[in-house]
Amino acid sequence: MEPGEGRPGVAATLRALNATLGRPAALWVKESGARNLRHRDFLAPRAALTAAFPGGQVPADVVAGVRSLGGPGVLGVRDCRQTPAGLEVQVRRPEAFRRLLGPSPGPAPAAGQPAGWVLLHCPALRGPAALRPRHLRTLLLADHLAQLLRTHGVGVCLVPAVPEEGNREVLRQLRVDWPSSSASSPLSDAISALKRALGRSPCVTGTATLPEGVICKVHLRSFVEQQGLVGYDPNLDVLLVTEGKLRSLAELQQAVLQGMAGGLGNCCSIVHVVNCEDEFQQQQLDLLWRILDPGAHTTLQKYLVCGPVKVTNPSSPVGADQYFQLRKRQMYEASVMKYGELAQDEAWTEVIDTLTAAAIRFEMLSTAHRSQLTLNLEDSSISTKGTKSGAFVMYNCARLATLFDTYQRAVEQGMYPPLPPVSELNFSCLREEGEWLLLFNYLLPFPEVLQQAAELPASSKGIRITANTEAVCKFLIQLSMDFSSYYNRVHVLGEPLPHLFDQMFARLQLLGAVREMFHSALATLHLPPLSQI
Repeated sequence: MEPGEGRPGVAATLRALNATLGRPAALWVKESGARNLRHRDFLAPRAALTAAFPGGQVPADVVAGVRSLGGPGVLGVRDCRQTPAGLEVQVRRPEAFRRLLGPSPGPAPAAGQPAGWVLLHCPALRGPAALRPRHLRTLLLADHLAQLLRTHGVGVCLVPAVPEEGNREVLRQLRVDWPSSSASSPLSDAISALKRALGRSPCVTGTATLPEGVICKVHLRSFVEQQGLVGYDPNLDVLLVTEGKLRSLAELQQAVLQGMAGGLGNCCSIVHVVNCEDEFQQQQLDLLWRILDPGAHTTLQKYLVCGPVKVTNPSSPVGADQYFQLRKRQMYEASVMKYGELAQDEAWTEVIDTLTAAAIRFEMLSTAHRSQLTLNLEDSSISTKGTKSGAFVMYNCARLATLFDTYQRAVEQGMYPPLPPVSELNFSCLREEGEWLLLFNYLLPFPEVLQQAAELPASSKGIRITANTEAVCKFLIQLSMDFSSYYNRVHVLGEPLPHLFDQMFARLQLLGAVREMFHSALATLHLPPLSQI
């Protein structure tokens, strides 16, 4: 890679293209469909040009400026022309392959200390002893989001600790990385401090004639009105404070203090990941915490709210463990139908468990978190067969592992030479339509997909925030479909003839990068790549 080129990116290229047109509005779009990519990579649509230039005609000097586009992170332009569709750009594709697949430019500059850290709170773990699918959705989302944030250097603390042995087992099966409760962190002192704060608060009403187990009443509505808080449920009124509520607050408070003392810094954002049915109760605790501990951190509370989970035709309430066992049985039966007795071998137990975890994670996370999720427990195809299933993603990841294992064995047998250094590869051999799709639609934007999935707009008005938590699953599903189409069409390991080696080596380099991308994306879901299916 030439000095100053840097890894090309979609955002940097779009910024450079927009700058060449000299207009503040973003006029350019990246193409993604196979049909349009046959003759263009970026387009400034005719309607946008008509609004920006007299008669929609782009001056010749502007077109010349687009053709000479370059710079760090920017794809080089091969051609720019005005057509009935608008201003079309095709990039220099062999150069793009070289810059994305060629020698690494070296380690990136060390990132500065993150501006803050995030406490992800999943109240579902304080709910009933047995988790339900609606609780599981929030937990899997929080687990995925935590991994995405860590990938970008953001410190994360997860609360509450898992209290029930049964829940720990189902979380282990789903590969959820969550702390377990420990007797070494007593909360009695923190609870006592909160009780003293209750005694001093003007929001607390009389403690006489209260129901059993209730410590006092707190007027939440008046506090919301006095503070001018926006986004809270208008039905919030009087809260009956119990020992259990104070324990929940004490655990949150202790997690914040431990994070600060542990070097994460004083700037902490608190995100409550809740199902819509549980949001009201969490808002009560949120306001109680603000009243009793008016520190800066309690004012940074936000809500990532998941839509309802509808289970079709359940004969009785379905627990998370039952849901996992049902999907595991369906995955096992589908594997036996496809692979016969092989799938009944003990060595396949781990494979089936991983496929089941993948199926459930993709089923739960492929839908935008604010939308309703419908689980049809009797329809196994959504988990075991369809191209939108986690099993399909894992299957294609395993196909890549098989490809490279086959190549390595052939090298050891003297059939093929070893893969040459990347600097010696000829990327102009990559002319198949599917190869450009894999590079342009996946390898090029992948870092930006991960970054956008990890973004939490904490400065948004109100208390609710929206995150693109479905982005990684959708990306992997679409990648799997396009890779599968390419792999079914192209014979990567061809005849061992020297004049075919250049193309084979370039394809292996491309698919090696695709494999690493699969692995990186699956790691944010705590899913290990499979070497066989």
